[in-house]
Amino acid sequence: MSAVKELIPAQPAPPVEGFRWTGMQVLGAALLGFWILAGIALVAWLIGAWDIDKVRTYGPKLISGLGVTLTLVGISITIGAVLSVPIAFGRMSSNRIICALAYGYVYFFRGTPLIAQLFLIYYGFGSFRDELEAVGLWVFFRDAWNCALLAFTLNTAAYQAEILRGAIESVSRGQHEGAAALGLTPFQTFHRIILPQAMIVALRPYGNEIILMIKGSAIVAIVTVFDLFGETRRAYSRTFDFQIYIWAAIFYLVIVETLRNVWAKLEQRLTRHLKR
Repeated sequence: MSAVKELIPAQPAPPVEGFRWTGMQVLGAALLGFWILAGIALVAWLIGAWDIDKVRTYGPKLISGLGVTLTLVGISITIGAVLSVPIAFGRMSSNRIICALAYGYVYFFRGTPLIAQLFLIYYGFGSFRDELEAVGLWVFFRDAWNCALLAFTLNTAAYQAEILRGAIESVSRGQHEGAAALGLTPFQTFHRIILPQAMIVALRPYGNEIILMIKGSAIVAIVTVFDLFGETRRAYSRTFDFQIYIWAAIFYLVIVETLRNVWAKLEQRLTRHLKR
């Protein structure tokens, strides 16, 4: 056993190094300052260019277009959710034919642009007017809104099917084995154990899909559907006032931010039992 006979003398604290700006920090601060000044300038310009007559004339039309956007996205998301269930089970099927058909559907609609799908339905089916009239379907495909709804529904069904499939497969095999040990039927196992866990996993991807659909819905203005962006284009063609596009962007930003916060609260509520 040893004893300390001599203590090491106290040493002074190391000197505090002065803050030094790196090149990336300078660049980041400059860009931040630029965007702050740009934002202030934009707000000042909007205030100076405010025209109450244009607001009274085109404001209600923008609100009407907003309703069309929300209706179109809401219906397509709902129908797409229903269609995604059999597609997801088809992707997980052990039958090669069913699995291949479901895979081909998902591969096509996820691998091609939404605008191309919209054009294929709106302009493609329009090329077969006589045949569609013969079977009574022209009354549906002659309306641009119906074509947009069909394109959006088929597109989001493919994405939602993959979200649902991935969420179901993320549930561990032990959950199935535990349910079987309790004597639950396959339907009870899926309905009471697998699906609730899978929906928690899929909740955030579902929110992202809805947000993407809202932003992507602006393309319907190209096929004469007067949604929010369609009304914006029409207002600009009559006023040539660029700020109408800025207000449309603000509308989209408010919708997305509201939905993001609502989804975050919903996720926080549903996953409160997972937090410690």
